[in-house]
This record gives sequence, C-alpha cells and structure tokens, in this order.
Amino acid sequence: MEWPWLFLYLSLHITGCQKPPLIYQTPPRIVALNGSTMELVCTLKNDQLTQSGIYWYRWSKESQDYQYVLFSSVFQKRTISNNIDKDRFDVSKASSGNSYTLKISKLQHLDAGTYYCAVSHSSELLFGNGTELSVVDFLPSTEKPTEKTLPPAKPRCKTSNITPAKMKGSSCSSFIWAPLVACAVILLLSLVVAIRRFQRLRRRLRLHFKKQVLK
Repeated sequence: MEWPWLFLYLSLHITGCQKPPLIYQTPPRIVALNGSTMELVCTLKNDQLTQSGIYWYRWSKESQDYQYVLFSSVFQKRTISNNIDKDRFDVSKASSGNSYTLKISKLQHLDAGTYYCAVSHSSELLFGNGTELSVVDFLPSTEKPTEKTLPPAKPRCKTSNITPAKMKGSSCSSFIWAPLVACAVILLLSLVVAIRRFQRLRRRLRLHFKKQVLK
C-alpha cells in the first residue's frame, strides 16, 4: 500500500495545499481517556467531492510526518494501513452522503496526533482543517478553584460628633480640675491665715515699740 504515500507526497508538494479547503472537520480538538472511544466528523461542502472516497491521515509530532490511516470508498469499502489496528478503526458514512465519521475505540497513547480527512479532486488532495487528538490517563478537573473566604467584617459602631480630643478632655476633666480647685482653696486659706498672723505680729511689734519709747 505505497500508493497513498506517493499520492499524498505529490499532492502536498505540487499543489502546496494553497487552495482553500472545502472540507470541514469537527471538533477541532479532542481530549479523551485512554481506553475510551472517540468520533470525529468530516463534512464535504461541495457535492462534487462526494463522488469519490475519503482518506484519513494522522500527523505525528514525534516523527514529524504524515501517517496513512485508511481509505473508505463511496461504497464504504475500507483499505486500512498495515500499521493500524483494523479492529479499533472504523468509518461510517451519513445517509446524506456529505459527511463521514471516523470512530476509534479502545484508545491508546499511540493514537494521539492530528487527524486529517482528505478527498481526491482534480488530481489533488483537498484536506480538512484537522482534529487534534490527545489521549490522557486522567481528564483535567473542571471544578472551580476554591475561593478563600474572608472573615466577616466587624460591624462599625455609630459614634457621636464628639472627637477623640473632646472625649479625652471630658473624661479627664473630673480627675484634673477637682485636685486643682482643692489646691487653690487650700492655698487661699493658707494665705488668709498667714495674712492674719502677719497682722497680729505687726500689732504686737507696734505695742512693744511704743512701750520701749515711753520708758
């Protein structure tokens, strides 16, 4: 089965794959579990393309080369490459005749790659947009990351218009002014007593001075 390789090589290098594709593949990317089954659809947009069979190729990133997978004729007669497991690859044709479905069962890691469907038209191959297949052991988690819950905000107490300075002054006034008033009263009383004592002492001195003069 060397002719598919030659046909693909001539089509890629002679035409350069510069013409817009008339084939559409869905989905563009598949992530499937190892051992599961996947399907990809190849739709032909031109009725003339349905008159011939459909080719399937796989692009490998490791070998950087196209690998011929199989060919399915209009009558759904398959020609599968010797390197492909015939029991796991199958192609079915829609009743409308404008789409083909490639089904791969019991997926393996070696099945990973980008699959292209192609149709022979006017001595050249027209390729689809490709479907990238990734085979994994575990599907990526779809759970949303847990958000860190912030502690509830402390309720704000309503305060009056009194500023901290006023509050401090009002709270301390009773403790400051009371001793000051008491001290002032005591000093005033002491001053009054001292003045009285001074006056008494002055009177005594005058009397004593007069007695000395009279003698």
